[in-house]
Amino acid sequence: MEPFTTLTGLVAPLDRVNVDTDQIVPKQFLKTIHRSGLKEGLFYDWRRKPDGSPEPEIFLNQSRYQAATILLTRDNFGCGSSREHAPWALLDHGFRCLIAPSFADIFYNNCFLNGILPVVLKAEEVQALFQAVSTQEGYQLTVDLAAQTVTTPEGIRYRFDVDPFRKDCLLKGLDSIRLSLQHEAAISAYEARRTAEAPWLFPEA
Repeated sequence: MEPFTTLTGLVAPLDRVNVDTDQIVPKQFLKTIHRSGLKEGLFYDWRRKPDGSPEPEIFLNQSRYQAATILLTRDNFGCGSSREHAPWALLDHGFRCLIAPSFADIFYNNCFLNGILPVVLKAEEVQALFQAVSTQEGYQLTVDLAAQTVTTPEGIRYRFDVDPFRKDCLLKGLDSIRLSLQHEAAISAYEARRTAEAPWLFPEA
């Protein structure tokens, strides 16, 4: 997992509340266990009109947001099923940070496990950012995880809270596997001791 330290990036707006994981990546894209290629399914049902033509209102179909790495959205983002494909699809598209007034709990946890920083700001702060994004093309923010701040081009700084353990893992790029492997020596020593103590449990050793 790539560490997250400081990100300065283009902001894309998704002005909808209660965006569930089936809207983030529909069920037909859940057949794979690979994390790449899922960007094709990101907000798939919203990207086209009933006649199949591109929906111009969705940011994915607007050239000004094609290089966005920060997604600005509304309350309860990521609600619904616990599918981990949702953060995979967002990450595959290039999003490293999500900003909203609130997130669904399971989705929020899955973001940290996959290298995405979900930032919770006050509703009025999010509203101010939406206004800025809509009026300024190429609008960027700087997100500093160590300082726990989001800074605008005008120098306005918003602070956010984050669990210290999650923060440390994300700063170091530690997913669950890499976190466990930090104790590889102790794990190997335990396996060797148990093999000697109870060899019948390890017939292939």
